[in-house]
Amino acid sequence: MLKFTPILLAVLYAVGMYLFSAWRTVRQLDANSTLMADAPLRRLTKQLAQALGLDDIRVHIYEIDPVNGLAAPDGRIFITRGFYNKYRAGEVSAEELTSVIAHELGHVALGHARRRMIDFSGQNAIRVALGTILSRIIPGVGVYIANALTTLLAARLSRQDEYEADAYAAALLTKAGIGTAPQKSLFEKLEALTSGGGGATPAWLMSHPKTKDRIAAIESREAKWGVGDQS
Repeated sequence: MLKFTPILLAVLYAVGMYLFSAWRTVRQLDANSTLMADAPLRRLTKQLAQALGLDDIRVHIYEIDPVNGLAAPDGRIFITRGFYNKYRAGEVSAEELTSVIAHELGHVALGHARRRMIDFSGQNAIRVALGTILSRIIPGVGVYIANALTTLLAARLSRQDEYEADAYAAALLTKAGIGTAPQKSLFEKLEALTSGGGGATPAWLMSHPKTKDRIAAIESREAKWGVGDQS
């Protein structure tokens, strides 16, 4: 029984981390966000909503500086104030920012938003259990090996999610009549937009596919669909 104790503790830790992380995320978002009311963006999100057969898509502005888009575990979509300010300054077009919203809708529709919270808790549990076991076998370096292995796992899962959300966004933007040109042009801008802004590495650049690979994947799908990008 004792040999299973680290695994049992890790499972309990994962459940506790999931519940706490979900609660804390919702609290932070509720306390630091407002409903987006920008008229051009609202018109474009209406187009997305119509393409999905919905009455409306509500997008919130999350009051933090890093350039990012977020899909909350409860399905809400957020654009950070830092990203919105780039749009207001003319560095990002309304269509490009709408492509971010479409991408985050993809994370929600495909179950990534909720699963990521569970994965985060699970990865922490794996890190704790694996670190405990490896530390007994390889004292001093077991914890570092456990951290490296769980980081590689998280990166692989994240890259797959991004490709899937990109594909969803490309299809939605095409159906809505916006096209994929803004999606691809935004990818090319992201590194410059996020450099030195806010201190935290944005989710767009953490364990994400390379820009050229993301664009190539979209163009490959367009070729299969028999359509080109629209503007």
